[in-house]
Amino acid sequence: MANQNELDLNHVDTAAKPSGTGCAECLANGGWWFHLRRCAACGHIGCCDSSPSQHATAHFRQTGHRYITSFEPGENWWWDYTTDQAVRGVTLPPPDARPVDQEPPAPRDRVPETWQDELHS
Repeated sequence: MANQNELDLNHVDTAAKPSGTGCAECLANGGWWFHLRRCAACGHIGCCDSSPSQHATAHFRQTGHRYITSFEPGENWWWDYTTDQAVRGVTLPPPDARPVDQEPPAPRDRVPETWQDELHS
């Protein structure tokens, strides 16, 4: 059995590709996001907990997929929802981040002028 800070590979699919380059639910329902997270079990891309809809955490609650990794350029951290701790991850199929020209918040044409007021802290 792995300790709390070790990755349990039974909950990771190292072949799962990202579901897209933006939050799957926000793209489907006309929403917007601040930062993106990638599910290590299925590749689902969801928005972070600072985003208005918090789809990455909602995905964990719906599926039980416990590990996420950042889907932001230059970030390589992983998180375990079940222990609320950072874990050391593994290499997943590319891409490992959103396009660099898709700067947050995004998508630009959906972001309200008052977007900063809508972020969760």
